[in-house]
Amino acid sequence: MSTYALLGTVVIVLDVVAIISILFGAASVGHKVFWTLVVLIFPLVGMIVYYLIGRSPRDAQIP
Repeated sequence: MSTYALLGTVVIVLDVVAIISILFGAASVGHKVFWTLVVLIFPLVGMIVYYLIGRSPRDAQIP
């Protein structure tokens, strides 16, 4: 498997994890739609930005 294929697979898996986190979060529907679109349109950058500034403190807590 080439390096690019491996990196692409990792990005896709992390994007799916980010989208699941967004959809099961406690944010409003508009917030969820916005961040889901950001992650889908800008896969790597959107995921990183979501985890840095888009995630609410309540969602970031470990249960």
